[in-house]
Amino acid sequence: MSPSVLSPDEFFGHEMGADRKLERWDKIVEYFGVLSKSPSVKVTELGKTTEGNPFLLAIISAPENIKNLDKIREMSWKIAHPQGLKEAEVKEIISKGKTVIAMSMSLHASEIGGTQMAPELAYEFATSPEFEEARKNTVLIMFPSFNPDGQIMVTDWYNKWLGTEYEGLATPWLYHKYVGHDNNRDAITNLMVESKYMSQVMYKEWHPQAYIDFHHMGGTGARYYIPPFANPVDENVDPIIWTEQELYGGLMHVLLEKNGCYGIESAATYPGEFMPTFNYVPCWHNICGMLTESASANLATPTYVHPHQLKGSSRGRPEYRVQMGFPHPWPGGWWRLRDIVKQQKTSAFALILAVSNFRETILNNMYIKATRSITKGQTEKPYAFVFKPSQHDESTSYKLIKMLMDMGVEVSRSQREFTADGVAYPRGTYVIFAAQPCRPYLMSLLRRYYYHVGPFSKRADGTPVIPYDLAAYTVPEFMGVKLHEVEAPFEGAFELLPSLRFPRGDVVDSASNGWLIDVRVNDAFAAVNRLLRKGVEVRRLLKPVKVGEVNYDVGSWHIVGGPEVKAELNKLARRYHLTFEAAPSGELAEKPTKILRVGMYQRLYGGNMDEGWTRWLFEQYRFSFKTVLDKDIKKGKLINKYDVLIFPSDSKQMITGEGIEEYYEKRFQGMMTFTKWPDGYKTGIGKEGVEKVKEFINDGGTILALNESSNFAIEEFKLPVKNMLTDVKPTEFTCPGSTLHVNVASENQLAWGVQKDLLIIFRTALAFEVKPSKDADKCNVILSYPEERIMESGWLQGEEKLSRKAALVEAKVGKGRVILYGFAPQFRAQSDAAFKLVFNALLS
Repeated sequence: MSPSVLSPDEFFGHEMGADRKLERWDKIVEYFGVLSKSPSVKVTELGKTTEGNPFLLAIISAPENIKNLDKIREMSWKIAHPQGLKEAEVKEIISKGKTVIAMSMSLHASEIGGTQMAPELAYEFATSPEFEEARKNTVLIMFPSFNPDGQIMVTDWYNKWLGTEYEGLATPWLYHKYVGHDNNRDAITNLMVESKYMSQVMYKEWHPQAYIDFHHMGGTGARYYIPPFANPVDENVDPIIWTEQELYGGLMHVLLEKNGCYGIESAATYPGEFMPTFNYVPCWHNICGMLTESASANLATPTYVHPHQLKGSSRGRPEYRVQMGFPHPWPGGWWRLRDIVKQQKTSAFALILAVSNFRETILNNMYIKATRSITKGQTEKPYAFVFKPSQHDESTSYKLIKMLMDMGVEVSRSQREFTADGVAYPRGTYVIFAAQPCRPYLMSLLRRYYYHVGPFSKRADGTPVIPYDLAAYTVPEFMGVKLHEVEAPFEGAFELLPSLRFPRGDVVDSASNGWLIDVRVNDAFAAVNRLLRKGVEVRRLLKPVKVGEVNYDVGSWHIVGGPEVKAELNKLARRYHLTFEAAPSGELAEKPTKILRVGMYQRLYGGNMDEGWTRWLFEQYRFSFKTVLDKDIKKGKLINKYDVLIFPSDSKQMITGEGIEEYYEKRFQGMMTFTKWPDGYKTGIGKEGVEKVKEFINDGGTILALNESSNFAIEEFKLPVKNMLTDVKPTEFTCPGSTLHVNVASENQLAWGVQKDLLIIFRTALAFEVKPSKDADKCNVILSYPEERIMESGWLQGEEKLSRKAALVEAKVGKGRVILYGFAPQFRAQSDAAFKLVFNALLS
């Protein structure tokens, strides 16, 4: 090691994790630049983050391995994708290959330990003689911060209040520009740029054998969660994954105990169910994905935990006392960031030592997992997933295909007509064969899924133990894309796609009466928004129109103009892969379209992820909007500024700022108390703001109340609508993240372009009934649940509570209206099939 490479203590001037010392990302980047002078370290900037900060990848191994990274990466990839490998090649990789492990730090920026620990871990692994053998056997690929933007926010906020009564307070806004904590729900869709970097490295380049993500949790339970996951676990995952978790977690526990780290739990709290997080998804790709969870301090400020505060876990550890998986309870006392750094570094080295000492076994395990997946795909149904040629929104089906390919899924295209399960498919049909290494991923993501309600999902009194995220993450259902699960082997000529080419798009030349664009296509809204901003005249059809074999439903767009408009359409056709068809001659039944003035409410108190996702979604589809703060609402005269005001999903208390302490007590049952915020960072529109919003509605404004905020709208605006799930007990009704069927009133403008067999995502949602009232005639039901057989995928207990109830209601009030969404139509920007239910409300 070059003597010019400083240790973290020397560079930063203190031990990492020292009390009240929180190093900023730019300084950590600088240190990794210093560390890259070592022949054992290679640091690469993968690109810029959402807000333009460097996103780093650090690779650490023996100098000879650093020089030979391309070959090591190729071996790691091949053993995970053994199709076509000869036996001799397999043996060579197992005997000569290196184990590759990935680690990421502080994905959730307030969980600061990982990024503070990373310089120390990197330095010691690169320099310590203790790890010389491990460096020779193993390549560590490290993401020192998964969320640099948030890391900077949290550090600056902490330092701002250092030495005051607000020291250690959480940031009052989301710690990512858009998604906050939900950046760890983007591991499938990869909508954020940071997610794209990670998935590219994990599934397209390296395909490591193990991955671990370092997190924090609440501070009143165990001091540290380590693998393996708790029950229940997903049966689609290869069982070797769970045994590897036991191996890695076992060594972690031994070394943590040796190093004086107590209060360690395993096989508790975090179940091994399918969910869209970066530590879980790798398991479905035969990578042993894991996370650790450290008990939090007050950021870098020590906190005292009284023994009476120490509690059991909701899963796997019912009380705070000795049990298997929790053999040495921590007695309570002061808890520090340095404790977190120490335990995370210890477990990181345990993983490194395990994959080094069992190098050949781990590489051979990857080969076994991959070949098992391939064999099952060849011998068990389903044999393939076929994209049906006729999709409601073809562009969205291509987005799903690209999403899958970006995650390492192999997609093929038929070179001629073929038949599967008696159904004939044309040339050019896209097919995903199940005989590939990531078959577990396909099985959990693409198939209809019934959540197993068993002993791990109900308490003795019948109270449901709901999944950690959703009961089903069936993304094609979210997006409205139709797949055919093929149940019998079939033959045909297929080509494996190295990349995906979207439809080219087209603008028909002979258009004397302008052009038409199909309302069923989500991307049409983005194109229309661009056209309207350029002053192009756009109208909406009030009656369907047929051009050749294509039907343009009510709500489709008629673009008026000549050659100058056509030039713009050519750009949009290429950008969005749209076809602009020549409109028929003569007068069409239509009405003009204009951009509405849209405001979206944004609160503080940690921010609102639903607001962030909605903001991101609107930007992608080029909807203009303004962020509306408490002060803007309280000023009044909202109708002079906005036509539409959106309240993202939130409780009445968080919107108004009133009764929050009681709300926290009822919701969290004493496990979490409301934070005392400094002046200038308190939020809520209050009674004054509610009155100003009422004025806005009566003056002709439109309110969009998304999901939980519908309760706020119903109560404060005295709507003749009732949420039929209010105060219903969990034993009577449970639907924790499922796809449900709804009936669609397609004639209503809000539902224009929405598919009639729509599935919505129901999670902590509402069900409406219009109450007897003199204003009942002013309530239009746009979506309603069928009488029975409501669920498509997930877990639904108490179906009768939804039977024939409404999911989307438009209530007219004064000159305006309030639109109540009893679900999240824009859920994490992943529910493409329902986007139009919001988009239609944003254009006149």
